[in-house]
Amino acid sequence: MARLSATETNTGRVVTRFAPSPTGFLHLGGARTALFNWLFARHHGGEFLLRIEDTDRARSTQAAIDAILAGMDWLGLKPDREPVFQFARADRHAEVAHHMVSNGHAYRCYMTAEELAAQRAEAEAEKRPVRAGSPWRDRADGAPAGQPFVVRLKAPREGATTIDDRVQGPVTVRNAELDDMVLLRSDGTPTYMLAVVVDDHDMGVTHVIRGDDHLNNAFRQLPIYRAMDWPEPVYAHIPLIHGADGAKLSKRHGAVGVEAYRDELGILPEALGNYLLRLGWGHGDAEIISRDDAVRWFDLAAVGKSPSRFDTKKLENLNGHYLREADDARLADLVAPRIGSDDVALLARAMPVLKVRAANLNDLGEGARFLFATRPLDYDDAARTLLAGDAPALLAAVHDALDAAPSWDTELLEGAVRRVAEERGVKLGQVAQPLRAALTGRKTSPGIFDVLVLLGREESLARIADRMAA
Repeated sequence: MARLSATETNTGRVVTRFAPSPTGFLHLGGARTALFNWLFARHHGGEFLLRIEDTDRARSTQAAIDAILAGMDWLGLKPDREPVFQFARADRHAEVAHHMVSNGHAYRCYMTAEELAAQRAEAEAEKRPVRAGSPWRDRADGAPAGQPFVVRLKAPREGATTIDDRVQGPVTVRNAELDDMVLLRSDGTPTYMLAVVVDDHDMGVTHVIRGDDHLNNAFRQLPIYRAMDWPEPVYAHIPLIHGADGAKLSKRHGAVGVEAYRDELGILPEALGNYLLRLGWGHGDAEIISRDDAVRWFDLAAVGKSPSRFDTKKLENLNGHYLREADDARLADLVAPRIGSDDVALLARAMPVLKVRAANLNDLGEGARFLFATRPLDYDDAARTLLAGDAPALLAAVHDALDAAPSWDTELLEGAVRRVAEERGVKLGQVAQPLRAALTGRKTSPGIFDVLVLLGREESLARIADRMAA
């Protein structure tokens, strides 16, 4: 039986958990839930736990588990204990269900599929909610020998239940609206509702922080706590994340998995973490919030009740800030595989000028490609336009001036190019633009004198020479 040891249960400290189902990627809503749970535990000096809810054996995959763990690790949200796998605890879940039968808070229901279908049809015809009204709820004898049964919760029918939710405030549901939900299926396997409660109790979870789409579940799960005389957790149900159009965030809004923002969009983990933190939580007017400050400031009282709207442009603006603050060697390591280069040292030297306008790692990679281009360059249409007309003659003059430079630094190089412009009676830009096109094959690039230094004397002069006679 998969019980948790005494040392693994709650010792009086705050304990939170993140409990994803491994049926796909770690989506943004899940990542934010994990972040809020992690921050709340850290703020209170408690523990943050991870439970993999892998009871859907047909859809749960090892690849999804690996993606969830990798995504959490990337975001810096490592759990304080080894993950708990829900499927492995099925015997413990069943034990609790049978105990509830013995203490009168659950019962064996022998209703057939046909009887249940008839009840459903009647409820639909009368346009009322479908709730199983089992004749076995209060029946003490007459169980048919050998007939399969499910174990149902004996839900309260009188009065009401109020949850003082830390985000939503007091929420009340009449007990008459609750149904005698199934705890154990006819094959003896536990249902999600039972497994969640048993696992949360055994893991010592004190605060259940999750999406508000689970708020109704709390009213169905509380009777299990009360039937077992277990401490009830504090609930905090956070609003969902919506897309820019106000609809619930989904695949149609674009990349919704953490790995897509990391791998495809080139977002840094600190930027995504900061952005997710600000989706539904705030601290005054602060927009740039370090992880240390987030731990110090985070509380549930500042979580809003309304859904937040995800805006990719705002995320990229925030990411641009973190790119400019990031270590150049680290950025070089991240960009190198994106462009198939192993010259990390050159990339690191280029980062100060590349990251000025970049919004993501892809921008950095595109901006750095000119460094590794082979001659003759592949010029885009805009560059070819700049290299037409008088450009070859201007480039020949620039080549001579640069070739004569006593050293290859930005100040001397800028002076040499400016003199060419003055001697030719044109503006600096009229020289710099064809020079940029000749050096990079593009109309846009980092500062042209930085480009010259990064390419070096030999490569720069060779690229200019390629266009002098064009």
